Amino acid sequence: MTNTIKNIAVFASGGGSNAQKIFEHFQHHTSVKVALVVCNKEGAHVIERAKKFGIPVLMINKTFFQNEKEFLAALQPHKIDFIVLAGFLWLIPPYLIRAFPNKMVNIHPALLPKYGGKGMHGHFVHEAIYKNKEKESGISIHFVNEIYDSGEIIFQAKCAVEGLNPEEIAAEVLKLEHLHFAKEIEKLLC
Repeated sequence: MTNTIKNIAVFASGGGSNAQKIFEHFQHHTSVKVALVVCNKEGAHVIERAKKFGIPVLMINKTFFQNEKEFLAALQPHKIDFIVLAGFLWLIPPYLIRAFPNKMVNIHPALLPKYGGKGMHGHFVHEAIYKNKEKESGISIHFVNEIYDSGEIIFQAKCAVEGLNPEEIAAEVLKLEHLHFAKEIEKLLC
């Protein structure tokens, strides 16, 4: 009998509010399970969030992450089918993209291709949008490739940000992230 459950690994570096929404969304799902959290930052709040849902956490450093054989071997027991980047700030090594072709997605807090690339994450994005007096911002969910924020866009949602400060922009964008990310992952897997 073939296993019909698709196992997700969520890669996260920080607070994990998007990761938590994903955990909640798939907690009682019949065909998708969050099987692992991969974290590269000691003390990141996502670790506690994962523990509350009984999800194992794999802590990594750059050396381990760059070691193809060791890292893929660490994923193997969890039978990972799909990878979700939820606030994971390291560039994904080419071997991992080859191992999960079109099976790895990221969420970006802007309407790509604007405000993407190395160093463009979190408050840096929202501050740039504020400084450039953009009237709208939003989210982009995209497949991951070898270049930051340049993979094929799967989904975008917009919000009005005219007159908002960077913190208010961040709050509006986060609402979109929480509303759409897990649902779009589900569409890709089911």
